[in-house]
Amino acid sequence: MTVQHDIKKTGLSAVSQHWPLAILLVIYGIVAALFAIHTPPWQAPDEPAHYNYTAQVAQNGCCPTIEVGDWNSAYLEQLKSGHFAPDLLGKFATIQYEDHQPPLYYLMQSVVFKLSSGSLIAMRLFSALLGAGIVICAYFVTLMLLPERIEVALGAAALVGFLPQHMAVLASMNNDSLAGLEIGLTLVGILIYLKGGRVKPWHLGVLVGLGLLTKLSTLFLAGLVPVAILLKWWEPLPIAPSPYTERGDNASQSMQRAKLQPFIMALISFALPAVILGGLWSVHSIQAYGFPDVFGQRQHNLVVADQPRTADRIAAIGWGDYLRQGLETTFNSFWGQFGWMALPLPGWMYAAFLGLMIVGGSGLVLAVFRKGRSSAVPLNSPTEQWRRNGWIILGLTAILAVLAYLYYNTEFLQFQGRYMFSGIIPFAIGMALGVDAWRRLVLGRFVISRWLTVAVFLLLVPLDIYLILKVIEPLLKP
Repeated sequence: MTVQHDIKKTGLSAVSQHWPLAILLVIYGIVAALFAIHTPPWQAPDEPAHYNYTAQVAQNGCCPTIEVGDWNSAYLEQLKSGHFAPDLLGKFATIQYEDHQPPLYYLMQSVVFKLSSGSLIAMRLFSALLGAGIVICAYFVTLMLLPERIEVALGAAALVGFLPQHMAVLASMNNDSLAGLEIGLTLVGILIYLKGGRVKPWHLGVLVGLGLLTKLSTLFLAGLVPVAILLKWWEPLPIAPSPYTERGDNASQSMQRAKLQPFIMALISFALPAVILGGLWSVHSIQAYGFPDVFGQRQHNLVVADQPRTADRIAAIGWGDYLRQGLETTFNSFWGQFGWMALPLPGWMYAAFLGLMIVGGSGLVLAVFRKGRSSAVPLNSPTEQWRRNGWIILGLTAILAVLAYLYYNTEFLQFQGRYMFSGIIPFAIGMALGVDAWRRLVLGRFVISRWLTVAVFLLLVPLDIYLILKVIEPLLKP
């Protein structure tokens, strides 16, 4: 109710205004169901380990622990090369190398597991349902910052929902769907908080705590929310100079210092639920693996000790080839490289995606330039201040997603673009805003032309259907 109330305050309360989103979600549901049903069993990265975690929770309760033997690279390679043929699945239940993960997603999936008698498709569909929430979050994050630009909001939502690799992830059994939803909800909550709505710091603390109970990829939120609190606290207080008081700037500084106590209380209000909820899993990890392994990562790295390492790759091929391969594979796998990275797309598709990124990126620069020249809203107005702070939060989200990916690759050789999907909402907003900037420049602001921005990203829908029915299913089935 709180989020709903504050969305209404932005002028987005009319149900009729959001009928395009409803249509978009129906299309998303159809395409996601096709991916969930037609992707051959286990042909999504780490899906067997996620499934086995859920099976353990459903059968034995929470929570399993990762142990030596849960990772068998030779057996995994045999399964992948044999396309998970039924006669190779004799030791399938031993694939348990995700047992170090926080349990929230698996607790939720264990209900689906019991109700469906362990149906993989049912659990994929549940993940896809969580993914629909990410699409909705992308839409409302955009519309709160750009309330008159529904075409940009729909374009961003369409890119989040139909980007081929993201669709494949959301329609598989993977805790990324719940983690992405929690990131999206936190971004919505931060924007409402920055605008002065009814979302409080402790609400954001609960969201961050739930994220920490889902996946370590949400950890950056524990730093992002304090930045939002700082931005909110740092907003200048307009105080007119008076001959009977201090100068205006000195009085403003005094008032800012007077706000220090509320700022500290806001940080504490946020931190308490985040630490309590996240601490539940840290206590479990310490009990299972010893201090200071608060996230189970050290134990995980010990178990998967024979995974390819970055240092070994650089030593073998040199920095030049390493960087070239890293950029190429990261780009390709961000847009679409299916199965266990074994099924890349034709080269012309990657060229088209690169072209789309060039259009979106250059258009974003154009949009920022034109906004700076034509803004009719005073830079120090409350509306402009909170929106500027909102854009700062989105920019930080994108930067932190990239930095987390780079950090992970300092040790393990993991050129998988999907690891940057924690920043997919700001990426999609930037792309939609960039495409729309070129549309406005070339075609003006005609009412009909605005839907071309959405149409560009809806072209991913027939591509997704083609990929699942004509590429992924026939080429990856046993």
